[in-house]
Amino acid sequence: LIPVIIIHFINSGCIAMERSHDDFRYEVRRLTEPFEIDGDWDKQQWQDINPVRLENFMGERPVHFPETEFRLCYDEKYIYVIFRVKDRYVRAVASQTNGKVWLDSCVEFFFTPGPDVDQGYFNLETNCGGTILFKHNSLKMGLSGFVDTTDCSQIKIVHSLPEIITEEIQEPLTWTLEYRLPLEIIEKYMKLEKPAPGVEWRANFYKCADMSSHPHWLTWTKVDFPSPKFHLPAYFGWLVFK
Repeated sequence: LIPVIIIHFINSGCIAMERSHDDFRYEVRRLTEPFEIDGDWDKQQWQDINPVRLENFMGERPVHFPETEFRLCYDEKYIYVIFRVKDRYVRAVASQTNGKVWLDSCVEFFFTPGPDVDQGYFNLETNCGGTILFKHNSLKMGLSGFVDTTDCSQIKIVHSLPEIITEEIQEPLTWTLEYRLPLEIIEKYMKLEKPAPGVEWRANFYKCADMSSHPHWLTWTKVDFPSPKFHLPAYFGWLVFK
């Protein structure tokens, strides 16, 4: 693929260079052996894997713009994901699987398990207390549905904050969330291009907190839409498995 650069002229007379979604490519390293899921951003297995920060946003630029980073890796059976968020105004109210986690302080991984977004995508959304929403969306069939709670329970997840935070934490804090996603769950609901060197998936990563006192909608790739909306796979970037 040839990266596309879009040039915008701005009022100052300078030229602003804007990246297209095809410029957003993340190399996913293959593991030689599995590791423990414990929410530790600094553990040895993650230290050689480059983090990526969410620098784009939807809607108005938020007053509170939490520094949000992610890392990915994989092996024969799993995708491993970790987030680190330097945050404020944190809440976690949703406690049931496939509940309204996006209203809380939440990190999200949307992905198509292959290069063709037209086949559909998954959205795996996780609040800071470790409650998940996992949904599959078939664009060709026009169908969507939640991943069964039994399958969701197979996702091992560890988080640094309590499961429930009813009174918003307004002071600055840093929280982490790490999970291990079995590939066998994905292939139950959608055609899977199994991760291997040379395989590419489409994906985007998000941070939101719709019902906090300082709502925000942050994105990895730039999404050109007038209001916050994450379900736009045409703007997914690329995961390149190594």
